Amino acid sequence: MTRHVRTAIFPVAGLGTRFLPATKATPKELLPVLDTPLIQYAVDEAREAGIERMIFVSHPSKKAIERHVMEDARLTRELKARGKADIAEALSDAALCPVEDDARFVVQPEPKGLGHAVLCAKDHVLDGPVAVILPDDLILGQVGCLSEMAAAYASGEIGHLVATMEVPEDRVHKYGVLSVTGKDGAIIKADGMVEKPKAQDAPSRQAVVGRYILDASIFDALETQKPGAGGEIQLTDAIARGATDLGLGGFQFSGTRFDCGSKAGMLEATLELAAQDPECLEVLRARGLLQTRLVAA
Repeated sequence: MTRHVRTAIFPVAGLGTRFLPATKATPKELLPVLDTPLIQYAVDEAREAGIERMIFVSHPSKKAIERHVMEDARLTRELKARGKADIAEALSDAALCPVEDDARFVVQPEPKGLGHAVLCAKDHVLDGPVAVILPDDLILGQVGCLSEMAAAYASGEIGHLVATMEVPEDRVHKYGVLSVTGKDGAIIKADGMVEKPKAQDAPSRQAVVGRYILDASIFDALETQKPGAGGEIQLTDAIARGATDLGLGGFQFSGTRFDCGSKAGMLEATLELAAQDPECLEVLRARGLLQTRLVAA
């Protein structure tokens, strides 16, 4: 059986209530970190990892996501006609081509949880394991997180591989948490995981963040998965069910993760990228924000 990851699923149906009123008309995945929308970082990461098919599980009210990720020939022509060929080419390079790229858009009709969103993509995936990318978990590094995970997955035997990071004890209740049994290089071995446990009940402090590579059997597990935390179909519950037979591992990625599902995380990511931009760097220095940021880091 192949261990090459060909499909990536992007669950983007959420309404982004933590960013209202900004997300009343604009999907949260299109909110920019400096000058690039979150969904663009996710698409670029999938491309770098060699993903062949991208499946966006969206909501009928979020058509703007499809408009952003797909090439807009009319806009390209208009920009070129106005003498803005450089901008036109940059947008075209970043977008997915309807002819050359394999992109699918499916609807999650009801907000039944992340597990249900992934299940909505079942009929569209290619053979083999599938990746799941949560765009509001922005992971920046020299090598994309999914590329690192795909390489580790291809050379290993674990069936389900999830990105993990150590979090403070008072934050474990916000994450799915691994039950750790050992360590092998960048992979933390586990025999299960618990969704949003209380601090005193957490099996470890290894929290799952928004990158997954899952054995294709995950869809069978999700079809029979009972609602869990919050009354939703939890992806972590379905993953945990396969831990014994398939093997479960947490991958310690080299990049830095920003929780862009929160305003504080968006600000932190923006400051990180602004400090790397010469124009923005001057603004940070002029306002004394650069020194404050470095001290806080």
